[in-house]
Amino acid sequence: MTGGSVATPSRDPGDERRFTRKGQATRDRIVAAATDLIAQLGVAGTSTEQVRDAAGVSGSQLYHYFDSKQALIRAVITRQADAVGPVDGTPQLGALDSFDALQAWADAAIERQGANDGRGECNLGTLAAELSVSDEDSRAELSHGFLRWKEVLRDGLGRMQERGELRAEADLDQLALALLTALQGGSVMSQTLRSTDPLKASMAAALGYVRSFAADA
Repeated sequence: MTGGSVATPSRDPGDERRFTRKGQATRDRIVAAATDLIAQLGVAGTSTEQVRDAAGVSGSQLYHYFDSKQALIRAVITRQADAVGPVDGTPQLGALDSFDALQAWADAAIERQGANDGRGECNLGTLAAELSVSDEDSRAELSHGFLRWKEVLRDGLGRMQERGELRAEADLDQLALALLTALQGGSVMSQTLRSTDPLKASMAAALGYVRSFAADA
């Protein structure tokens, strides 16, 4: 395994392996260290040697779990795609089934963005900005992650529609995609401009679009 540019090998065989509790804890520590470093340095700026040192593991240990940098990056993508529970105060996505919950979700995302002055987040949006054009394997993993988040949002909107809070003609796929795009696109813009204003604007626009389909609108 080298610290060079991301290659496109076959899917990491470690994805399907079962580890002992200690082994899984070590693997999780490596992925967490990689996530933190990518938040600070980006994918291209993060080497496997840096991950090894940050995780406190040897080179042979790192290679045992990830046979390439690409395999490690895919694990980071999976970790971020799996973050559908409460993270840093963000409400659980499965509970986003009311206008108040959606607003709280947006507010938490804006607050989290402002807490680090627009810096240092490793999320699906920032990973996609760096990887989706140059790395087809990672693009496919990111696409899968985005679609998972979209479906969770759609499920919440569906419950709102079932309760009569959203009109029957509301296109749930379109609304879910608008919310997800606002979050990811606004986050990238905010990180670039070092300001929460783009994320505030994009989330306000997306939430306003959802509210335009409220039953009492």
